[in-house]
Order: sequence, then structure tokens, then C-alpha cells
Amino acid sequence: MLATIRHPASAGPEAPTLVIAHGLYGSGRNWGVIARRLADRRDVVAVDMRNHGDSPRFATHSYPEMAADLAEVIDALGAPVDLLGHSMGGKAAMQLALTRPDLIRRLIVADIAPVAYSHDQTRNAQAMAGLDLDRITTRAEADAALSERIDDPALRAFFLQSLDLRHKPPRWKLNLQVLEAEMPKIVGWPGTAGRFDHPALFLTGSESPYVRPEHREQIKVLFPKARFAKIPGAGHWLHAEKPREFEETVRVFLEA
Repeated sequence: MLATIRHPASAGPEAPTLVIAHGLYGSGRNWGVIARRLADRRDVVAVDMRNHGDSPRFATHSYPEMAADLAEVIDALGAPVDLLGHSMGGKAAMQLALTRPDLIRRLIVADIAPVAYSHDQTRNAQAMAGLDLDRITTRAEADAALSERIDDPALRAFFLQSLDLRHKPPRWKLNLQVLEAEMPKIVGWPGTAGRFDHPALFLTGSESPYVRPEHREQIKVLFPKARFAKIPGAGHWLHAEKPREFEETVRVFLEA
């Protein structure tokens, strides 16, 4: 089963458990601050998706498989839960909602649509895999080495959260070879049929190009109760760029 980080409700659970599924190259640990703040009235469980963090390594990385992984976690927790997924995790969450709607009370999809995208993230996997980890002892050294391949310091900082420096030699807590090989599936969409008739929030960053107006028709076909909201001044990493605004929007939707 997937590795999980559990944040028990601070005052005893008064609402369904919230499960959080992170995006590509992330981990449940990335969501710690938001998860702890949302755990005031409910248990919050952040997962490591397959081939990420402390979760098992597999040779494949498809959305039906990721949805099945999430279903296993939710079955163990007790359904129904509220489910929040960002980017890749959002697609996995949509896949689960369309195929096992009984497991989910409310769905939040952060900055992704049920469509195939043309962008490619393999260069980032190649950049991480290309580091000579035998020569690295500190995060600063890793950042300097990664800067030769990735210009954006914020992106490097995000990737380096998955570098385990306590291990000797350091290692990536990402199955980079499989993620690179399975990238067409990750940026794609399996064309899943189905219908999720429970409330769904599609929350996007106003500066992000991921969820465009032309995607709304397809979203409404699959998620007829979908609502749409934007966080001003945020891009694709809306939860990291505007954490308080993200948290408050999620809270209002879950408690409506």
C-alpha cells in the first residue's frame, strides 16, 4: 500500500477524512503545512504516490493504477472521504472519482483537467538522474550541480525535497527511470468514461495555462456538479505560491 503521512484532527474529527494526492516529482511531505492547518476539524492523510517518496516502486505508472492505489488507501481509512489531488495527483483523483464514485464525498482537483497535454517533463527527470550523487554531500552542492541543467531556483528547491541526503550515498526518493519511461501516460489522459455526481471543485491558479476555458465542457460532462475557482496571482504550484488562499478556498468548499 502507499506510504501515508497522517495528521490527526486536533480537536477530534468532526468531518470526513481528507486524502491529499501530490503531483509529479512531489511527495506527501510537500503538503505538511496545509495538511496540518486543515486538520483542525478532520483527519488529513497525505499519500506518497507510487514511484515517489516512501511508496513502493513499480514498473508502470498509469492513472488506472494510481487510482487503484488511492482506492486501497481509502478502503483502509473507511469511505467515503474527501479527496484533493494536484496535477498528476488530480488526474489520479479524477480517475478514481469516475470509476469508484462511492469512495468520495467531495472532490478537489488542483490545476489540471481531464485532457492530454503536449508538454513533456522528461528533461527534469533526466536532469535529476544526471547528477553524480557520489560527489554530493550537502543540499547546496546538489543545488549548484542541478543549476547547470535547471535554471529555475524554485523548481530546483522543489525537486531537492526528494533528495535523501541521509542515505550514503545520497539517493532520489523518486523512481526516475520509470517516471521518464511512463511520461506519455503521465501527461496524457486515458479517456476514462463515467460520471461523478458529487460536488467537485476545479481550483486553478490565475496565471496557470493548465485549465483553459475550452476544457470546461469536458469537465462538466464528467463532473456535472463541478464548480470553478481561481486563486489570483498563482501559477501551477498554487498551493505553494498562495498557501493561505488555497487553504481557505479548500476549507470553504469542504464545509459548504
